[in-house]
Amino acid sequence: MVWDYTETNPLSDSSGNFLLGVEQAAKMLHALGTGSPGCSNQADANIQNESNGKLVSTDPPYYDNICYADLSDFFYVWLRRSLRSVFPDLFATLATPKADELVATRYRHNSKDEAEAFFMNGMTQAMRRLAGQAHPGFPVTIYYAFKQSERKADGGTTSTGWETFLDAVIRAGFGINGTWPVRTEYTGNLKKNISALASSIVLVCRKRSADAPVISRREFLRELDAVLPEALDEMTRGAGEDRSLVAPVDLSQAIIGPGMAVFSKYQAVLEADGTPMPVRTALQLINRYLAEDDFDADTQFCLHWFEQYGWREGPYGDADTLSRAKGTSVDGVQNAGVIASGGGQVRLHRWSEYPTNWNPHTDSRNPIWETLHHLIRTLKQAGETEAAAQLSAVKSQREATRQLAYRLYTLCERKGWAEDARAYNELVTSWTGIESAVVTEPVQSRLFE
Repeated sequence: MVWDYTETNPLSDSSGNFLLGVEQAAKMLHALGTGSPGCSNQADANIQNESNGKLVSTDPPYYDNICYADLSDFFYVWLRRSLRSVFPDLFATLATPKADELVATRYRHNSKDEAEAFFMNGMTQAMRRLAGQAHPGFPVTIYYAFKQSERKADGGTTSTGWETFLDAVIRAGFGINGTWPVRTEYTGNLKKNISALASSIVLVCRKRSADAPVISRREFLRELDAVLPEALDEMTRGAGEDRSLVAPVDLSQAIIGPGMAVFSKYQAVLEADGTPMPVRTALQLINRYLAEDDFDADTQFCLHWFEQYGWREGPYGDADTLSRAKGTSVDGVQNAGVIASGGGQVRLHRWSEYPTNWNPHTDSRNPIWETLHHLIRTLKQAGETEAAAQLSAVKSQREATRQLAYRLYTLCERKGWAEDARAYNELVTSWTGIESAVVTEPVQSRLFE
């Protein structure tokens, strides 16, 4: 994060002048009126007792973007001079404490991995403290506002901060009952041309029962079948002027709530081999109820983004919210070569923008969406034979690519995007010819055949 500010003349009539600051503070005090007194205490989140029997709503630290203690020193050194005698406990040190601050700051640890482990371990402990103390009659709401990113996890796969944070909350003893996107971030002025967050995800949590049972993957899927269709209908039912209760770009995030409510109320969901199902797998299974297929995460992102924005640009904040729900990230989808991201905007590449030198054998991140639009470009520019050569290089993606073409054709027809529908229709009608031209590799015979 790069800090930006402006210095104003305190004696002027413009924004930032002294009298305006006093007037605004006075208006705020007047608007507060009278009511129950409040109090503010400083305590370590991992050992605090302030939340005992309380209704809790919390916005945890911003992962690695802001070092709050360093920022606080700018004010602390001056406040200490004037208020040390009034609040001796608060101003006992020369500067604000740094070592125990719950942020993933690399320079305070030996590596990025150690900084991340420190943050997640501390966050899990803090969440466990809340789960054990919060009033049982009310849910705990936790604001997730970390910018989505990907990193290597065990086994060489990529995982996101969103998945890791969900896992930490569940391991702390919470069951997750809702995941609601809330527009909390102002993206005007300094943020309008940068890739800034637009939404926070509010996790609505309740403490999981200590004797929660263990279920199988099959039982988990059966319960999802019973819960998610009704939840999806409720979220998308028309309201007022035929408007959805949940915006399309937010629907993928919102549907995770009832799905994770099923997953997190159990001690564990066991796979066929007896191992606990990870959060990433649970998210993929929940997402199927919107995607209605087994497309990869990047393709699901593109599909739902296309339905909302087509080829137009859309806000980065919306893309970040959608990518979290799909188990990917904006940077990851951009690395796949299917979107352009910059200046606070995101858009899908049209088929004509895809490079002509694409080699699926060397492409390390090749979603179905990319394969489909390369095939359209090749068919239009080089014909069926060249398209068949590409298709032969992606054998495992053939059927999924054809299904995606059908789905996008239907979507474009429904929205009246005739030119786009024509491109998908041409590929579908040429599919038989392309497949017949695919070169089949010879299979080696066995000795006694």
